[in-house]
Amino acid sequence: MEIDVNVIEKMVRKAVAEVTAESAPKACCAAPEKQGNYGIFETMNDAIEASAAAQKKLLFSKMEERQKYCDAIRAAVLDKQNMEMISMLSVEETGIGRYEHKLIKNRLAAVKTPGTEDLITEAITGDHGLTLIEYCPFGVIGAITPTTNPTETIICNSISMIAGGNTVVFSPHPRATKVSHLLVNILNKALEAAGAPANLITTVREPSIENTNIMCEHPKVRMLVATGGPAIVRKVMSTGKKAIGAGAGNPPVVVDETADIEKAAKDIVDGCSFDNNVPCIAEKEVFAVDSITDYLIHCMKQNGAYEITDRDLIERLDALVTNEKGKPKVEFVGKSAKYILDKLGITVGDDIRVIIMETKKDHHLVTEEMMMPILPIVRCRDVDEAIDEAYIAEHGNRHTAMMHSKNVDKLTRMAKLLETTIFVKNNPSYAGIGVGGEGHTTFTIAGPTGEGLTSARSFCRKRRCVLSDALHIR
Repeated sequence: MEIDVNVIEKMVRKAVAEVTAESAPKACCAAPEKQGNYGIFETMNDAIEASAAAQKKLLFSKMEERQKYCDAIRAAVLDKQNMEMISMLSVEETGIGRYEHKLIKNRLAAVKTPGTEDLITEAITGDHGLTLIEYCPFGVIGAITPTTNPTETIICNSISMIAGGNTVVFSPHPRATKVSHLLVNILNKALEAAGAPANLITTVREPSIENTNIMCEHPKVRMLVATGGPAIVRKVMSTGKKAIGAGAGNPPVVVDETADIEKAAKDIVDGCSFDNNVPCIAEKEVFAVDSITDYLIHCMKQNGAYEITDRDLIERLDALVTNEKGKPKVEFVGKSAKYILDKLGITVGDDIRVIIMETKKDHHLVTEEMMMPILPIVRCRDVDEAIDEAYIAEHGNRHTAMMHSKNVDKLTRMAKLLETTIFVKNNPSYAGIGVGGEGHTTFTIAGPTGEGLTSARSFCRKRRCVLSDALHIR
């Protein structure tokens, strides 16, 4: 894609400056509905109160109106200038990921997140009349968004939640404040132009743990949605409210002797390197049958992988990117393979996208989700051992797994054993969220609470409407 980076950077800085100026503190005596600037409020309480007022209006809107609002969000995101601004600022502010992949992910969220069509009505008829079962809103939803996918999560959650008749209050990650504010501003302006009630999407001017706690505890917030690490998922699940938790994963890949090794190698590198490995679905470790491991590594190196074979260097790499608690260092999450290798004193070209190395099955790089393009490879005696070790490495998260094989029985065994929300066969991991694979997309993949790939119906209550002894025409 041909871009003028300098022009886009100027556009981004101008847009951020405008949002920052517009979202400065307003007079304390102003009514909450008027106090925010296109959804950005000085306090979390004001953001929630405005959201509650907006939801009362949205509740009585027609389905075609809700769909119109969803389409307005899509169009705003797909606008070339908006798309480039939020994608560039996301990388610039968080220091995570790749601009060209943010473009893909933001577009994916806008195009493949379902709207009102996801809300399918069930009907039961019989001698005693007609019963309808329909998806209805919870009300105000509090949504916590991550630093890894800040804009993508806001886009898909906004579409899904508004389609369901809800309004949403976002609590963004503090290190993604500017880009989150910019996007909320853009979306609310688009919604206003589409005739939507004000403040369908709101947020607080200064995101913080304290403001997240206020949101979680506020009585007008009826549902909580957390997209992030285990701690924040546990937080929302402990509130006593309806909660959807999209937690961490550690997705393994199994490659057996029946696989198309050349394709598997390319697919694994492509998936692992996508947005520098920050997607929670991305390949994190490989378990390969011994007889094909050497050739798999050879093919991976042909497709942008850099192999480290020196044991001491592997341990230096692990120490470089790991903090004292054994977790990934924040400053390396989402950084490129080239950047990481440079810190080890190794100079490579831009064609290098993934760092690979052979390790034992219990090595720290295998057992910990690092969220950077570092991919350990474990040799296994046979495919059954590879599947068993993949099961252990996945830690029971039941998030995502991949397998490259033509053996249907073994593909079935792995799928049943790991019970992951997403299981991708003979493709890069991102096929599981609709990139090169069928089905809708989401960036809130709820494994811990069981909703799976969320959509509009995930954020709705099922309600029953009964009409006795009528409208049965059989």
